[in-house]
Amino acid sequence: MKEPSQASPSDHALLPARLVEGYESFLGGRFRREQDRYRQLAQHGQSPKILLIGCCDSRVSPEVIFDAHPGEIFVLRNIASLVPPYAPDAEHHGTSAALEYAISVLHVAHIVVMGHAKCGGVRAYVEQFADPNRALAPGDFIGRWISLLAPAAGKLGPRTESIETYAERLGHAAIIDTLANLRSFPYVIENERARRLSLHGAYFGVADGQLYGLDEASGTFHPVAAQAHAEALAEPRF
Repeated sequence: MKEPSQASPSDHALLPARLVEGYESFLGGRFRREQDRYRQLAQHGQSPKILLIGCCDSRVSPEVIFDAHPGEIFVLRNIASLVPPYAPDAEHHGTSAALEYAISVLHVAHIVVMGHAKCGGVRAYVEQFADPNRALAPGDFIGRWISLLAPAAGKLGPRTESIETYAERLGHAAIIDTLANLRSFPYVIENERARRLSLHGAYFGVADGQLYGLDEASGTFHPVAAQAHAEALAEPRF
């Protein structure tokens, strides 16, 4: 009987071509420059100081926006950068599990909740009330997840402006509400009160690249690194 072929499949049969090409670029660039860092991380483990809770949206990669090196940021991404209230039940809680790990095991010093402009999850929540045909079934995963936006929407009151304008306001309000949900976790509030942990809100503008930080005292967002942003836009791109 003929032995089965032991030939390895091609790279592109194993992974999408774009990922293979990107990996090759990574090997020739960043990995070559940071091999020592990767070895140290493998040997000693990770010790990031920041947990960043961001959206799954492919346009808002935290590692890219903050030019982060390997091991610097512990990133948790989900639809619309949300965190549910503390609920220690028998259900599966991926977001809460990652939060618990970041605080109880990694001992991060900062949690940043970063929303962004043009968020599809926030827009979907708003549109389902404006157009019955866009309603999300209450039993599906997305519909149940983005129902976490309801308290923030309730604080804003009825929509009186365009869907786009209201969705942007809701995106800001959701960050504030998510920070409140974070403080429902006992180990979050305990570490914050002991000044071992600081909570922050941020908002990223996809089109112009402007980052905003939340002033919790006033509930308003302010540009971060405004001078550097202005200089980046002023420089010729070609």
